[in-house]
Amino acid sequence: MFNGKAVILVVEDSALIRMGAIDLVRSAGYEALEASNADEAIRILESRADIDLVFTDVEMPGTMDGIKLSHYIRSRWPPVKLIVASGRAILKESSLPEGSQFFSKPYGDHAIANAMATMLLGN
Repeated sequence: MFNGKAVILVVEDSALIRMGAIDLVRSAGYEALEASNADEAIRILESRADIDLVFTDVEMPGTMDGIKLSHYIRSRWPPVKLIVASGRAILKESSLPEGSQFFSKPYGDHAIANAMATMLLGN
Protein backbone atom coordinates (compact mmCIF):
# COMPACT_ATOMS: atom_id res chain seq x y z
CA MET A 1 0.00 0.00 0.00
CA PHE A 2 2.42 2.64 -1.23
CA ASN A 3 -0.15 5.42 -1.73
CA GLY A 4 -2.16 4.65 1.39
CA LYS A 5 -4.87 2.92 -0.63
CA ALA A 6 -4.87 -0.86 -0.99
CA VAL A 7 -4.95 -2.25 -4.53
CA ILE A 8 -7.40 -5.10 -5.18
CA LEU A 9 -7.51 -7.17 -8.36
CA VAL A 10 -10.96 -8.54 -9.21
CA VAL A 11 -10.90 -11.66 -11.42
CA GLU A 12 -14.34 -12.53 -12.79
CA ASP A 13 -15.41 -13.69 -16.27
CA SER A 14 -18.98 -12.35 -16.02
CA ALA A 15 -18.86 -8.65 -16.94
CA LEU A 16 -21.95 -7.79 -14.88
CA ILE A 17 -20.67 -9.51 -11.72
CA ARG A 18 -17.20 -8.03 -12.30
CA MET A 19 -18.65 -4.50 -12.54
CA GLY A 20 -20.52 -5.05 -9.26
CA ALA A 21 -17.37 -6.32 -7.55
CA ILE A 22 -15.37 -3.34 -8.86
CA ASP A 23 -18.03 -0.99 -7.45
CA LEU A 24 -17.87 -2.84 -4.12
CA VAL A 25 -14.06 -2.52 -3.97
CA ARG A 26 -14.14 1.20 -4.84
CA SER A 27 -16.97 1.99 -2.42
CA ALA A 28 -14.94 0.28 0.32
CA GLY A 29 -12.17 2.81 -0.40
CA TYR A 30 -9.72 0.66 -2.34
CA GLU A 31 -8.19 0.95 -5.80
CA ALA A 32 -9.72 -1.65 -8.13
CA LEU A 33 -8.11 -3.48 -11.05
CA GLU A 34 -9.95 -6.03 -13.15
CA ALA A 35 -9.26 -9.17 -15.14
CA SER A 36 -11.70 -11.44 -16.96
CA ASN A 37 -9.67 -14.64 -16.49
CA ALA A 38 -6.64 -16.10 -14.71
CA ASP A 39 -4.24 -15.49 -17.61
CA GLU A 40 -5.10 -11.79 -17.65
CA ALA A 41 -4.80 -11.67 -13.84
CA ILE A 42 -1.30 -13.16 -13.96
CA ARG A 43 -0.22 -10.62 -16.60
CA ILE A 44 -1.45 -7.81 -14.33
CA LEU A 45 0.28 -9.31 -11.27
CA GLU A 46 3.52 -9.61 -13.26
CA SER A 47 3.32 -5.96 -14.33
CA ARG A 48 2.48 -4.41 -10.93
CA ALA A 49 4.14 -4.81 -7.56
CA ASP A 50 1.43 -2.99 -5.59
CA ILE A 51 -1.43 -5.52 -5.60
CA ASP A 52 -2.46 -6.32 -2.03
CA LEU A 53 -5.44 -8.66 -2.54
CA VAL A 54 -6.98 -10.76 -5.30
CA PHE A 55 -10.75 -11.36 -5.27
CA THR A 56 -11.42 -14.19 -7.74
CA ASP A 57 -14.27 -16.31 -9.03
CA VAL A 58 -13.74 -20.09 -9.15
CA GLU A 59 -15.23 -21.00 -12.51
CA MET A 60 -13.59 -19.16 -15.42
CA PRO A 61 -12.56 -19.95 -18.97
CA GLY A 62 -8.86 -20.17 -19.76
CA THR A 63 -5.90 -22.19 -18.59
CA MET A 64 -6.83 -22.26 -14.91
CA ASP A 65 -9.79 -21.76 -12.61
CA GLY A 66 -9.85 -19.56 -9.52
CA ILE A 67 -8.63 -22.33 -7.22
CA LYS A 68 -5.56 -23.03 -9.35
CA LEU A 69 -5.04 -19.27 -9.72
CA SER A 70 -5.15 -18.77 -5.94
CA HIS A 71 -2.52 -21.50 -5.41
CA TYR A 72 -0.36 -20.02 -8.18
CA ILE A 73 -0.59 -16.55 -6.61
CA ARG A 74 0.23 -17.93 -3.13
CA SER A 75 3.36 -19.68 -4.44
CA ARG A 76 4.56 -16.79 -6.64
CA TRP A 77 3.36 -13.74 -4.65
CA PRO A 78 3.04 -15.01 -1.05
CA PRO A 79 2.07 -11.66 0.57
CA VAL A 80 -0.99 -11.20 -1.69
CA LYS A 81 -4.24 -11.85 0.21
CA LEU A 82 -6.88 -14.06 -1.45
CA ILE A 83 -10.68 -14.09 -1.49
CA VAL A 84 -12.35 -16.78 -3.60
CA ALA A 85 -16.06 -16.82 -4.53
CA SER A 86 -18.26 -19.28 -6.39
CA GLY A 87 -21.91 -19.68 -7.26
CA ARG A 88 -21.66 -23.44 -7.78
CA ALA A 89 -18.67 -24.90 -6.01
CA ILE A 90 -18.85 -25.26 -2.26
CA LEU A 91 -15.24 -25.47 -1.25
CA LYS A 92 -13.57 -26.85 1.79
CA GLU A 93 -11.09 -24.42 3.27
CA SER A 94 -8.46 -27.15 2.78
CA SER A 95 -8.71 -26.86 -1.02
CA LEU A 96 -7.60 -23.21 -0.87
CA PRO A 97 -4.20 -21.80 0.03
CA GLU A 98 -3.69 -21.08 3.73
CA GLY A 99 -5.08 -17.71 4.76
CA SER A 100 -7.62 -17.53 1.91
CA GLN A 101 -11.30 -16.86 2.48
CA PHE A 102 -14.16 -18.45 0.53
CA PHE A 103 -17.60 -16.94 -0.11
CA SER A 104 -20.59 -18.53 -1.83
CA LYS A 105 -22.43 -16.45 -4.42
CA PRO A 106 -24.54 -14.51 -4.05
CA TYR A 107 -22.34 -12.98 -1.39
CA GLY A 108 -23.18 -10.02 0.78
CA ASP A 109 -21.27 -6.85 -0.07
CA HIS A 110 -20.74 -6.09 3.63
CA ALA A 111 -19.29 -9.56 4.24
CA ILE A 112 -16.80 -9.13 1.39
CA ALA A 113 -15.89 -5.56 2.43
CA ASN A 114 -15.37 -6.71 6.04
CA ALA A 115 -13.19 -9.63 4.90
CA MET A 116 -11.08 -7.32 2.73
CA ALA A 117 -10.63 -4.85 5.61
CA THR A 118 -9.71 -7.61 8.07
CA MET A 119 -7.26 -9.26 5.68
CA LEU A 120 -5.63 -5.98 4.64
CA LEU A 121 -5.24 -4.77 8.25
CA GLY A 122 -3.45 -8.02 8.99
CA ASN A 123 -0.47 -6.89 6.90
